[in-house]
Amino acid sequence: MTLDSLDRAILAELRADGRLSNVDLAKRVGLTPAPCLRRVKRLEEAGVITGYRARVDAEAAGRAFEVVVAVEIGVNDLQTVERLETQLASYDEVVECRRLFGRPDYFIRVAVADHAAYETFLTTKLIGLPAVIRVDSHLTMKKIKGDD
Repeated sequence: MTLDSLDRAILAELRADGRLSNVDLAKRVGLTPAPCLRRVKRLEEAGVITGYRARVDAEAAGRAFEVVVAVEIGVNDLQTVERLETQLASYDEVVECRRLFGRPDYFIRVAVADHAAYETFLTTKLIGLPAVIRVDSHLTMKKIKGDD
């Protein structure tokens, strides 16, 4: 699907506020409501818009302590990698997980209440995974830009 400037404008507005009414969205992008709604539906049907979600204040939710974790694994067989990824994805503390080319093998973003909660996560869940051979934790000082 090719996106034109109106599609991009719609996406930008919905990224900023997914709860916009169709009337407000149409006004912001310079359309009338009916064609705006058709475009939104087309973007949804094409899989460009995959859903809507609430942005949650991490501190208010008790998850303001964020750590970016670099993980290296010592195996390369697909079955072990898939089990590892399934396990990582199942952890509530893991809010993002990316498999990388090269080293490290994964970047994992962990959000917990505090230092003690991270230590518990690290020692009882992450370090004990069979494929994991190295973990480097990077504490977040300040979030400059993010999607949540």
